[in-house]
Amino acid sequence: MERTIAVAGGGAAGMAAAIQAARLGAQVTIYERNDRVGKKILSTGNGKCNFSNEKMGAEFYFGSGTRLVDTLYKTTGTAETRKFFEGLGMRVKEKNGYLYPASEQAATVLDILRYELENLKIRIHTNRQVTGLKRHKGLFAVETADGKKEKYDAVILACGGMAAPKTGSDGSGFTLAQSLGHRIIPVAPALTALRCREDFYKRISGVRCDARLILKAEGRVLRTERGELQWTDYGISGIPVFQLSRLAAYALQEGKHTTVEIDFLPDYANGKDDGPYKAFWADRWERQVNQTAEQFVTGIVNKKIGLLLLKLAGIKEQAQVQDVPISGRKRLAELYKSLTVTVKGTNSFEQAQVCAGGVDCAQVTDSLESTLVPGLFFAGEILDVDGVCGGYNLQWAWSSGISAGRAAATGLL
Repeated sequence: MERTIAVAGGGAAGMAAAIQAARLGAQVTIYERNDRVGKKILSTGNGKCNFSNEKMGAEFYFGSGTRLVDTLYKTTGTAETRKFFEGLGMRVKEKNGYLYPASEQAATVLDILRYELENLKIRIHTNRQVTGLKRHKGLFAVETADGKKEKYDAVILACGGMAAPKTGSDGSGFTLAQSLGHRIIPVAPALTALRCREDFYKRISGVRCDARLILKAEGRVLRTERGELQWTDYGISGIPVFQLSRLAAYALQEGKHTTVEIDFLPDYANGKDDGPYKAFWADRWERQVNQTAEQFVTGIVNKKIGLLLLKLAGIKEQAQVQDVPISGRKRLAELYKSLTVTVKGTNSFEQAQVCAGGVDCAQVTDSLESTLVPGLFFAGEILDVDGVCGGYNLQWAWSSGISAGRAAATGLL
């Protein structure tokens, strides 16, 4: 008799789990609260779907489940994921280690997954949210919001976290996991922008620049990133900010004073006391002595940033360079290397790409089966595993989904 498996959640991890389990002979049913599966995939990678990365490992992940990353990726890593999608007919494009569908359309990834679900005759119940889950005499009773119940040999919870709730990730999966005794690591928005306290953001909103960012909590360095910083009317954004946002969110939850130091001239690697950096300023003050301060800062970085730093240094734009005191010159040089902004919050889950936190992986085996409830498996963002930007979170979805589907169908990792 075929083993019956219910998959709660039809996102990336849920579809991967369902396909793998069905390929191994299980009878699979997906329960999806939306009117279609895979809705969140369409928004990934700005619609291009960066689905994996050639550079992969636990060092790119956070959470209680980082130990699982290297374990699962030994058998279901980047190479296997690429083979999986190529086997479904998708050509793959690689750019600086980032993997995309050759079409550069997220819809391609979703379409070929849907075609395989149909090919494997996997039942899909859309507009049906799983609201209850109980295990009795070796079987699971799955109850949906419409009051219907069905029984299964195994269940895979792939309901997502809380990021982008409009796509269906509203935290309901955590409620199901808790109902069966699982601990939930406190959640926080990740891969999102930071909201800051200063009053100057509107004057530089929309500006983009290369910068090094140092995140600190109570003065202690948490993480450093470099990349294209984007200024908003409420704070800072861009990929380097996204990479810091998880740690910032938890520091704020703990009530810690959280700041980001911004280095606008990161190629001077040794800081404001670096010899070449001092020489750069000394030479500039000497050569451009007959200019105004506004003219002086033009050409260093984006002019709007230069004018802001003049203001923060207490130097008037029309002041003559020769009249700027040593203290003002020193302060300006310092600001170009370390403008400190105070973080007051992150953007909400509505704007976050990922949810940090989730089911405590200490209660999950290497095959992603619950240590508390035999036959219950987890996959994707519901687990306390989240990665940095660059295809890492989708790779976790594929790897954990395929691994959970395999184990649920066969009992093997």
